[in-house]
This record gives sequence, structure tokens and C-alpha cells, in this order.
Amino acid sequence: MKIQILGTGCAKCTKLAASTAAAAAALDLDHEIEKITDIGRITEFGVMLTPALAVDGTVLVTGRAPSVDELKEILRRAGKP
Repeated sequence: MKIQILGTGCAKCTKLAASTAAAAAALDLDHEIEKITDIGRITEFGVMLTPALAVDGTVLVTGRAPSVDELKEILRRAGKP
């Protein structure tokens, strides 16, 4: 699973990255986390509000940093075919 954190490095972006890493570790997911800070790449995803979270190229969260528990649920759903 490729998890992408989209954001310029603001406090919410940093929180989303840390919470997502904690959620993925708690679920023992086989994953890779990529932080995307380039505005051009962020807009290619169609994201206008950061932070945002994408899994395997699909944007699942924009404009907020969900809790670790909410992120675990989002990642569980994203991992199901």
C-alpha cells in the first residue's frame, strides 16, 4: 500500500503524517509513506485544501488531520479490494 501525505509541511501536515504512520503501524500494514510537498504535484491530485491523504493515488482525506483511530478505519477500508 502506498500512502501519500500531501501538504507543504504545516503543523496539520506534520500531524497527519505522524498519525498516519502510527495507524499503519498499529494495523501492521505493508506500506510505504511518501510526503509530497510540491504544490504542482499536490494540485495534480485535485487537492485544493491541505493536508490531504491519498492511498494508492486515490485521495481519501482533505483539509484535516483525522485521529489515529479514524485513520485506522480509513486505511482498513482502503486495503480491501
